[in-house]
Amino acid sequence: MRAVVVNQPGGPEQLQFQDFPLPKLQIGDLLVKVKASAINRSDIIAREGQSNYLATPILGIEVSGEVVEVASGTNIEVGTRVMGLVNGGGYAEYVVMPADRAMKIPENLSFEEAAAIPEVFLTAYQTLFWLGELTDQDTVLIHAGGSGVGTAAIQLAKQMTQAKVITTAGSQDKLDFCRSLGADVCINYKEQSFEEEALIATNNQGVDLILDFIGASYWERNLKSLKTDGRWIMIGILGGSEVNKVNLMELLQKRVQLKATLLTPRSDEYKKELTKEFVQNAMPLFIQNKIKAIVDQVFQFEDIQNAHKHMEANKNLGKIILRVN
Repeated sequence: MRAVVVNQPGGPEQLQFQDFPLPKLQIGDLLVKVKASAINRSDIIAREGQSNYLATPILGIEVSGEVVEVASGTNIEVGTRVMGLVNGGGYAEYVVMPADRAMKIPENLSFEEAAAIPEVFLTAYQTLFWLGELTDQDTVLIHAGGSGVGTAAIQLAKQMTQAKVITTAGSQDKLDFCRSLGADVCINYKEQSFEEEALIATNNQGVDLILDFIGASYWERNLKSLKTDGRWIMIGILGGSEVNKVNLMELLQKRVQLKATLLTPRSDEYKKELTKEFVQNAMPLFIQNKIKAIVDQVFQFEDIQNAHKHMEANKNLGKIILRVN
């Protein structure tokens, strides 16, 4: 089978195709013929050599496709359309997927749409509900509203709670799209002070929950935006990883609950339980067309380098997809 590996740590030009034997199944595994895969920020971090999350040299952490072989200990039949997280190997024609995190694809979704769901929606669900404990009475500030996780989080928050949603993005097109997904307040971070707008939107109280993809460059502004006893979930560091000065007294005075998370290096058991709850609580909303997978652009498998360049240009609205087979 053909698969994508990194020749040496570096830019998109280091992504190369290589032939591999079909992966071997362990108990409880599925062999999936990959129809589509998706690009994630963690793939770029891995390509640059900044992480060692994955045991396989093949990039890619989420796929959609068709089951072609099953190991013992599974109850999914050959021929089933599935989507889900994999432990690497997603940029390939075939991949092993643990059966306990395989999600059956609803009939109303294409393979490309299905590939746009696992990583971002599971991340959004985890941060909103498992870590963020979002309630109907809360106001949540979702940064990077036009990103894959951002568009997922807006929809989940609006469809599963009555929370007020504030979001930030860097263009009017992205803001308009966020509003179409249900965002109540949309802030252009290039033209407006998001912390001031967040305070205006909450009668100077601050937001109950922040989903923060940005990190260092937003540290002070996030702190100003947050309500006393507010929850602050750090998901990414697009704005840097080091804060020059941190006044711990400010955190103490607001009794800030600061949590940080990455989904990819989590345990198999954690991903299994997260997937199970997501399927039970959120999957019916896809079937009812109340929540949709947001596909920005579909690239052919051979165009993998340009797909990575497209993500690095930060122009995508939703997910960047690879059509594999």
